[in-house]
Amino acid sequence: MFASCADPKTLEGLAWLMCYLSSGKHVLFYLSFGTVILLLLITAPVALLFGFGGALAARSRIAPLRWFGKVYTSMVRGVPDIIFFLFVPIALDQGFEWLRAKVFCDPSIPIRQGNEFLVCAAAKLPLSTSPAWVHQLYGIALAVIAFSIVFGAFAANVLRGAMDAVPRAQLETAEAYGMSPRQVSRRILIPQMWTYALPGLGNLWMILVKATPLLFILGVEDIVYWARELGGSKTSAYAYPHPDWRIYYFLAILVFYLLMTWGSERIFDRIRSRLSRGQATAAGEAMRKAAT
Repeated sequence: MFASCADPKTLEGLAWLMCYLSSGKHVLFYLSFGTVILLLLITAPVALLFGFGGALAARSRIAPLRWFGKVYTSMVRGVPDIIFFLFVPIALDQGFEWLRAKVFCDPSIPIRQGNEFLVCAAAKLPLSTSPAWVHQLYGIALAVIAFSIVFGAFAANVLRGAMDAVPRAQLETAEAYGMSPRQVSRRILIPQMWTYALPGLGNLWMILVKATPLLFILGVEDIVYWARELGGSKTSAYAYPHPDWRIYYFLAILVFYLLMTWGSERIFDRIRSRLSRGQATAAGEAMRKAAT
């Protein structure tokens, strides 16, 4: 906050508004946009890794591994996303605390007491003495895992379909040249599949972007949390010196997501054009015709 904002009662009009928008809580609101972007940048590659593993498992010749891949994709896709977003963080949190309780807590005191899950203070994650940013980072880490499991299942389905779309003749030609199944996958199948997978992965990225407001449900102080907190004229903890301004805060969030979507479309178009260059696909054929 600026030095001129030390006494807000002496300010009026635009000067008061500028001081209000530069307050400490508004700085946290602005930083929460970075939290969303950080979540996307971490979750997208992790979910893609989950999806790649699930797709390979579903195509595996080893029956248990193939069953696991199919069950993973079918189960996650068949359950509402919000159930996993609520279940996974709670399950992981209790699992971590249960392991820590075995080390730091008195073994004579049961962890399960009826319907309650209780551990000693030393086994809590994060510790009650930890600073606020540790609690936020821990919540974001659990959110990344939950998002990655859910969107990894969708990515597995997209990648599996892309692998099946690679012309069989190319794989058979590679086998005829003496390549092993592993070499065929590494040199032919995986490089070729990205052209077919990119449209589905692009749509999945857009869905992931639109799903980030669910961070609010997981207790992370994201842009939705701060928009509700700062936009209301009164909350459970504070009374703000303005009427209900939530429409303006949510309008800022709307613009943010529109810009994210617009920018993502431009990036995916460039990637699609680069991958399609020289490929025996409809997109590659269109590029060759345009060039001639």
